[in-house]
Amino acid sequence: MSEYQYYEFLAVDRPLDARAQADVRSLSTRARITATSFVNEYHWGDFRGSPDRLVDRYYDAHLYLANWGTRRILLRLPRSLLDLEVAERYCIGDRVTARIAGQHLVLDLTSDDDSGDWDLEPQGSLSAIIGVRAELAAGDHRALYLAWLAGYGTWERDEDAFDRDEDDELEPPVPAGLRTLTAPQRALADFLRLDDDLLAVAAEASPPLDETTDDPERLAVWVAKLTMAEKDRLLLRVVQDHAAAVRLELLRRFRDETTPSVVTPPGRTVADLLDGAARSRAERQSRQAAKQAEEEARRASARALAAERRLAELAHDEEAAWARVDALIGTRKPAEYDAAVALLTDLQALAERNVHAHEFTQRCATLRQNHARKPSLLDRLDRANL
Repeated sequence: MSEYQYYEFLAVDRPLDARAQADVRSLSTRARITATSFVNEYHWGDFRGSPDRLVDRYYDAHLYLANWGTRRILLRLPRSLLDLEVAERYCIGDRVTARIAGQHLVLDLTSDDDSGDWDLEPQGSLSAIIGVRAELAAGDHRALYLAWLAGYGTWERDEDAFDRDEDDELEPPVPAGLRTLTAPQRALADFLRLDDDLLAVAAEASPPLDETTDDPERLAVWVAKLTMAEKDRLLLRVVQDHAAAVRLELLRRFRDETTPSVVTPPGRTVADLLDGAARSRAERQSRQAAKQAEEEARRASARALAAERRLAELAHDEEAAWARVDALIGTRKPAEYDAAVALLTDLQALAERNVHAHEFTQRCATLRQNHARKPSLLDRLDRANL
C-alpha cells in the first residue's frame, strides 16, 4: 500500500502576518499557505516541521491523517478559557493529552486503527471539527468527554490497548447534552472512531441541555449588566485584534453565570461502559437479525404464492408451455434461454406434483438431444439440474 499523509493547520483567532507565513513556508515549498491555513499532502517522505511547534507559535488547530490508520487533532485555546486541571480529568495516556504552551492550553487527541480501513475524506474534516474549539472555550465540555470515551473505545478494537486494571477507572464528569451532539461534536466523534453503541450507553447518564443557555434575550440582559469599565476593557481588546478571544471569554462567563447547576450522577467504570456497549450492540444485532429473518420469511411466502399461481396457470395447458419452451430456444438468444430454463423449472415442479416426473425427464432428455450443439443452453440446463 502506498504511503499517504495529510497535514492541515488553521489560525482562528489571529491570522499569520507575512513574517510568520515566511517561517512556515520554509518548512514546505509545496504546501498551500494563506494567512489562516496551511495544507499539505505527502505520498512519500515526511513533513519537515513540528506540528506541536507550529500550534504553539501560530495555529489554533491541526489535523493529521495517515493511511496506516493514525488520526490526530490538536486544539489550542487561551488558558483563561479552559483550565488545565479540568482538561486533565479527561486525559488518557497518549490518546488524550493536555499541556500548557505560553498563554494557551493545547489539547492533543489521537486515534489509531491498523485494520487498513480508509473511509475518511481529509479535505474539509478540520473545518467540520473546528467548531468544538469555540464550544470548549464557552464551557461546553462534551468534546473532552467524547475524546475520553473514544480513547477507551480503542479497547474494543485492540485488546492490548490498555492494562486490565484500567477496567476500574471511573469516568470523568459527564456533560449534559450527549444525546444531542452539535455538528462539530459529531464530526469529532466520527474522526476519533467513537462507536455509536458506546456513545449511546454513555449518554444514558447525560442530562439534557438547558434550552435557555444561549437565549439571545438573556444574553442581552447579561451584557447590559456589565460595568462600563469592564465594557471599555473588552472593547479595547477588540480594537487590539483580540475580537475572537473576547467573544469566547464573554460566552464562557455568560454560561458559567447563567447555566443552572446539575447534580452529577455516580461515575461509572470503564468496564461498565464497555460491557454496556457490548450488550447494546448484541441486542441491536439480535433485533436486526430477527427483522431480517421476518423479512426473508415474508419474501419466501410471496415467492411461494407466486410459484403456486404460475403452476396453476401451467396446469391449464402444459403443451402450450412446452411449445413456448421450443420457441424461446429457437431464438438462440441468451436471455431467451434463461426464460426457457425458468419455464422448464416450473414444468418440472408441476410434473412432480402430478406424479409425472418420469414423463418430464423423458421430454427433457429429448430436448437436450435435439439441442446438443447449443453448449450455452446445456450449461444453463445443467446449472438448473434439468
